[in-house]
Amino acid sequence: VHETGGQLVSIRINKDKIKSVEDIPFLKENIGERIPWNENGYYLKERPLFTIDPLFHAGAYYVQEASSMFLEEAIRQSCDSNEAMHVLDLCAAPGGKSTLIQSVINENSLLVSNEVIKTRASILTENITKWGAANVVVTNNDAKDFKKLPSFFDLIVVDAPCSGSGLFRKDPEAIEEWSLNNVELCSQRQQRILADVFDALKPGGILIYSTCSYSIEEDEAIADWLKDHYEISNIRFQLKEEWGIVETASPMHNCYGYRFYPDKVKGEGFFIAAFRKKTEATLAYKEKKPNTSKLLPSKAEALAATKYLDQRKEFSFLKWQNDILAIPASLFDAVMLVLQNLYIKKAGINMGSIIRDELIPSHEWVLSNIAANVFPAIEVNEAVALDYLRRKDIIVETTMRGWVVIKYEGISLGLIKILPNRINNYYPKDWRILNK
Repeated sequence: VHETGGQLVSIRINKDKIKSVEDIPFLKENIGERIPWNENGYYLKERPLFTIDPLFHAGAYYVQEASSMFLEEAIRQSCDSNEAMHVLDLCAAPGGKSTLIQSVINENSLLVSNEVIKTRASILTENITKWGAANVVVTNNDAKDFKKLPSFFDLIVVDAPCSGSGLFRKDPEAIEEWSLNNVELCSQRQQRILADVFDALKPGGILIYSTCSYSIEEDEAIADWLKDHYEISNIRFQLKEEWGIVETASPMHNCYGYRFYPDKVKGEGFFIAAFRKKTEATLAYKEKKPNTSKLLPSKAEALAATKYLDQRKEFSFLKWQNDILAIPASLFDAVMLVLQNLYIKKAGINMGSIIRDELIPSHEWVLSNIAANVFPAIEVNEAVALDYLRRKDIIVETTMRGWVVIKYEGISLGLIKILPNRINNYYPKDWRILNK
């Protein structure tokens, strides 16, 4: 299988934006079978040029490798996803696992999606923004910074940087970069990352560890290292035989781990294991009431922002520089604690900026799942949608004036402003499609 180099392509749909994979016209003839361990994941028959599908840019689906989508099954088998949880995705860029986690947890749960590398944190922010959920905070921090939030998280996912041997079939460069020395360096780094973040996990909380490596030093040996250093128990998953996933036991402590081999599963090389922190391991963290006084908008500003929100849900507001952030009310204190301890790239939904008590709406607001229908919308065809996404001048037949939402297949792509003599395209410059 490695020698044939056959490429598998898979996507996961965003159920908050589309009901079914059939709602993506661009992929209609290309949909293969459903991924057995992920209810929203599908194989494609061949790899299309996703860049020319407007719904890809709208966050209607995410292109993600099938093996790594097993994370959904791992969460469902180790946590009660109906409970309100604080979840950390520690090594989150480009955003596949975070968007998956957000789809599994409920809306009263908070996801902190972190990436230490600045440029990758920007890509993560873009992908989380397109996904549209309000219960996510994106941070740009090192693992050790999470020591400031002891026992805060119910679930921590560490998809650790690794030597990448599981990607040999998919990425020939991974073969050239691989070495025994690199495996050893990766193993040491994985231990450091886990040691730095462990105190942030609540007693009784779940740690899910994964890599895209085949090396025991980065997989089962890390499970043994965790058992040697921390009061944890290992979680065994229930698997269906036809899935082809291989259950392994670590050499020292017989910890269960799960390996995905491309000759046995329809996916790339992957390893995953889960652990529960023993309840007597540390004292539980008492949440301090955060100081919010400097970050609250005026009543007039909050009122201006409220008009733009789905009225069925309750939100609190923060003033961040000149922007108004909408935070689900039940998560407000938790988000404030994160804001006061970490470097924030995004929190909740950035509604836009307030000028003279009027909200100037943001692109993030129009892509969100909490936006109210305050502006008229124009449904455009694929050609106009792509021109819009390239940030070109677009022509639409309408008598409307002012802010208008551009939609494709009923899903928001962004905003335009129609003036008497021209139309201004407000699609973000950094996100525009560059290819012809």
